[in-house]
Amino acid sequence: MSSKFTTVRIVIEGDRYEIMVHPDAALAYKTGKQVEPSQVIGIDEVFSDANRGLRAPGDKLKKHFGTDDHAKAALEVLRRGELQLTQEQRHRMTEEKRRQVVAMIAKTYVDPKTGLPHPPIRIEQAMQEARVSFDPFKDANEQMKTILDELRKILPMKSEKVKLMVKAPAQYAGQTIGVLKGFGEILKEEWGGDGGLSAIIEVPAATQPGLLERLGSATRGSAQVTLVK
Repeated sequence: MSSKFTTVRIVIEGDRYEIMVHPDAALAYKTGKQVEPSQVIGIDEVFSDANRGLRAPGDKLKKHFGTDDHAKAALEVLRRGELQLTQEQRHRMTEEKRRQVVAMIAKTYVDPKTGLPHPPIRIEQAMQEARVSFDPFKDANEQMKTILDELRKILPMKSEKVKLMVKAPAQYAGQTIGVLKGFGEILKEEWGGDGGLSAIIEVPAATQPGLLERLGSATRGSAQVTLVK
């Protein structure tokens, strides 16, 4: 495979399908930016192994994508598949997430013994000691809970927290509970007879804006959020 390309990959029933894409255009597409597929896909072919140049059989494409047309099937692989980041992309995105998390912790959390914020360099050292990893695709706010759980084993931290009542209709209840689990501790969870969700969650005050943004996106603005006194 040419170094100017990377791949988007999907595995269906054990069969692998790959397309060759332009790395930066593919990343923009996968992160929700308005990019035409024609600017992303490098070659209108679907491969079972792009590195070896093995073209996917037409009957397999027909079975899994409803067409044996490689160009049409490539659009489905692009839409549904997982982008294989280049080393440079992964490093760049991971570093950006790391900087965001360090800034949020330094701004929000203090040393309970002194009442003073931890210096960013100390936070970074603790991350290295805890071997914290970052998901380059996942929002920094959503990664905070897991990262904080690891950091607290090394670095004492305290922060102001808020409790929120979140209600979501049945059609978005699954997405809502998934978002909540990524942000904080769910203190109460009730499911209505119609499948709707009512939950109380405790989160660091600083992550509240990020939570509201994610809920709004996941539920198309239908979630109701109120502060619990």
